[in-house]
Amino acid sequence: MFYAAKILAVDDEPELTDLMRFHLVRAGHEVVTAANGWEAIDAIQHSRADIIILDLMLPDLDGFGVCEILRRDPLTATIPIIIISAWASPDSRNLGLELGALDYITKPFSPHELVDRVNQLLHARAV
Repeated sequence: MFYAAKILAVDDEPELTDLMRFHLVRAGHEVVTAANGWEAIDAIQHSRADIIILDLMLPDLDGFGVCEILRRDPLTATIPIIIISAWASPDSRNLGLELGALDYITKPFSPHELVDRVNQLLHARAV
């Protein structure tokens, strides 16, 4: 069964957000993008997303800070977060998951894997 979602993709590399948008829209989802942490916070407060795809290395407020802010706010605390990062260390992965992310994908990533993970997460939440 397919579940369409509104997704916020956060990355400071426009070619990556374009790539994510292309594949996720092709899979039937709506995608909004943000280029930094504060823009992501603003976007999520003005337009609720079903899933957030979040880079850790952002120019102003990093992904860890974004996770902390979103998890402290009751209105955003339950929105699933998938971290996508070039940081492949177990410490980064563990910290991201401890801060409330549900999944962690390392860069470079397969766009098809990203779409599959998003769809699996949506399916699991709908069941």
